[in-house]
Amino acid sequence: MSETPPSERTRVKRHPERGAYDRATIDPILDEALFCHVGYVTDGRPRVIPTIHVRVDDTLYIHGSNASRTLRTIKDGEEVCIVTTLLDGLVLARSAFMHSMNYRSVVVYGPAREVTEREEKWMAQKALVDHVCAGRSDQVRMPTEDELRQTTILAVSLEAASANLRTGPPKDDEADYDLPVWAGVLPMATVPQTPQDDPRLNPGLEPPPNVAEYRRLPA
Repeated sequence: MSETPPSERTRVKRHPERGAYDRATIDPILDEALFCHVGYVTDGRPRVIPTIHVRVDDTLYIHGSNASRTLRTIKDGEEVCIVTTLLDGLVLARSAFMHSMNYRSVVVYGPAREVTEREEKWMAQKALVDHVCAGRSDQVRMPTEDELRQTTILAVSLEAASANLRTGPPKDDEADYDLPVWAGVLPMATVPQTPQDDPRLNPGLEPPPNVAEYRRLPA
């Protein structure tokens, strides 16, 4: 689809036409996705854990409690595989075999580095909050020094990353196009609902615009 994969490991081998290796494609997918899955091997067994992430320039950050088994296992340079996926539509074909989905996904490979320098850790914590809801870090009490010490933040370079995308209508066998079956795409999206007040919310407080008018797609 675009450019050359950074390594053979990141090359999209099945449906190579869906592969993309340029940051102009990769970065918006990482930025739009609300969470990722982190895969690694421990004691000879695979594990995959969901968590939130944020991209800052050429680095992907993930975070969690110091007590997290996953973060304790991988924080010293363990090789990880991080995946994000956005579902854009159900592709409903005339034949069962040709059904598919329209999606955008990114896979990142690399060693995880624990963030220990205070300024980088604080920056990443702020970025993680704003990734969930833009501008939220300016509205809330940010972590105390003690809370920050209880948090582990890991960084993974985007040097080895690739995107995989499918778009467009079904691709039926030519002989099936005359079948009397509806075919097409059912678009899917993350759609915010009406904000629900915390039962202990102080009187007179309304959702701020970044919550009331929340949208996941980039502006």
